[in-house]
Amino acid sequence: MNASSTEFVFQPLAPASLPIAGQEARFPVHRAFCVGRNYEAHAKEMGNEVDRSAPFYFMKSAHHIALAAGEQPIAARTDNYHYEVELVMAVGRGGRDIAEAEALDHVYAYAVGLDMTRRDLQANAKEKGRPWDTAKNVESSGLVSVLQPASAGFDPNQGEIGLEQNGRLAQKADLSEQVWRPAEIIADLSTYYCLQPGDLIFTGTPAAVGAVAPGDRLTGWIDGLARFDLTMV
Repeated sequence: MNASSTEFVFQPLAPASLPIAGQEARFPVHRAFCVGRNYEAHAKEMGNEVDRSAPFYFMKSAHHIALAAGEQPIAARTDNYHYEVELVMAVGRGGRDIAEAEALDHVYAYAVGLDMTRRDLQANAKEKGRPWDTAKNVESSGLVSVLQPASAGFDPNQGEIGLEQNGRLAQKADLSEQVWRPAEIIADLSTYYCLQPGDLIFTGTPAAVGAVAPGDRLTGWIDGLARFDLTMV
């Protein structure tokens, strides 16, 4: 049977996708990997130390990825829903055991993202030694700006990253403060997984994460990439 004639018991969900600057075609999202504790100051504010021996990862469902724009919902069953602004890499060429020197050649585009987090659930999971899934892998918790093709010459190793909450500066750092550089992350991650076109990699957040409330306006940026502007509801 041809794939085009495959029958399903119900209609599959449409694949998640993101817009690309200057193009009508969209970027199809396959998986979303997230790096934990990639800024030392953020690790400290969470009461942790950075493990410099290797980065560690968690995941979000591709269907939890959405464009960072318009109105976005605050997750259910949390009283402490946090923003975390991050650099996002969109993989355009897959591979396994990718050499660090060639890693950035696998990036199709870059963007500014939000890793929204049920902080109270995460703290409870940490205390009990349980996974973070209900804290991190949440509907509409992976918010991403319009993608900027890597061919535009963006440098993921330097540049200001920041976020405003209702016009107040909430987070501000420089990409040079990342513990693990983007090329190092791709090279390491590709030893665990065979990376695929469509994969997203959230590279971690700087310090000063905080809670949102209904009506809050969040504006995020990284020098050289498209800003996002959204409202939490």
